[in-house]
Amino acid sequence: MIRTSGTARAARRIAAAAAVGGGGVTALGAAAYGLLLAEALVARRAVGRPHGMEGPPSDGVYGPFGGEPVRLVMLGDSLSVGLGTSDPAETPGALIANGLALIAERPVRLTVAGRSGATSAELGDQVDRALKARPEIAVVFVGANDVTSQTLPAQAVRHLRKAVLRLREAGAEVVVGTCPDLGTVRPIAQPLRWVTRRWSRQLAAAQTVAVVEAGGRTVAFADLLGQEFDTNPAEMFGLDRYHPSAQGYLQIAYAVLPSVCGALELWPEPRARRAESIYLAAAKAAEEPGAEVTATRVGGRATGPHGRWATMLGRRTGARPRRA
Repeated sequence: MIRTSGTARAARRIAAAAAVGGGGVTALGAAAYGLLLAEALVARRAVGRPHGMEGPPSDGVYGPFGGEPVRLVMLGDSLSVGLGTSDPAETPGALIANGLALIAERPVRLTVAGRSGATSAELGDQVDRALKARPEIAVVFVGANDVTSQTLPAQAVRHLRKAVLRLREAGAEVVVGTCPDLGTVRPIAQPLRWVTRRWSRQLAAAQTVAVVEAGGRTVAFADLLGQEFDTNPAEMFGLDRYHPSAQGYLQIAYAVLPSVCGALELWPEPRARRAESIYLAAAKAAEEPGAEVTATRVGGRATGPHGRWATMLGRRTGARPRRA
């Protein structure tokens, strides 16, 4: 509870700084920058780039159905393009598109506007490209590069909020996979692993606040979708031990697909937990892989004494999918 309360306070500070346009404070303070920079360089040399910087092209129409396609766009960083896989069918966009097509019983037209290495500051250009596809649903994976590039959290959150607002104003539903916990990445050594774990979870909580207030919903990646990434790194991570493997991307798609279908009203909403402050809900979600946070009302009111009302939806139940 102490850690959750601290994360909630940090999320409130970061979100407040983002809202007023200030740079804000970092999640850890300026003293951590020198350590982060030195350790990040060591980690990058250890990780390398065995996959290059481009994911396999996966734009196209998915699903064995006729009719008008559902228009899906993917935005964000290397997770959005499936860096680490060689088969377009193994990218998260293609996996989500195929799953959505089966549930909607309609084809899905996928457009990938994301770019490997992107930070939240680059979402504006990606939204420009995505809007040309007239999306009905947008999925955004972003945050990890904001941490590794030492971007001020308030600045990162402000760019994400603007992107979500633009997508919502264009009529698209928006689902954001929040910043993963980089503390699970094995090449990152201590003390950077502890630093990045704390920073990434505070950023994820602040992202949730901004996205929900902008009209979207979030899915918590937490420790990169659960203990399995930490206990089975050889299976869940790719060759660089940093980006997911094909099995890892399957877990990502499995975590996000129900929220995508829920946003499009194709999936029954699970029983929600009790409504609470957006800051507390965001902090709890940052500790729970796969948790979805969405806005709600209490007594007909969208806000309470501690800000907007929100609730967590526990969508991830049952066994996780495995590759054949």
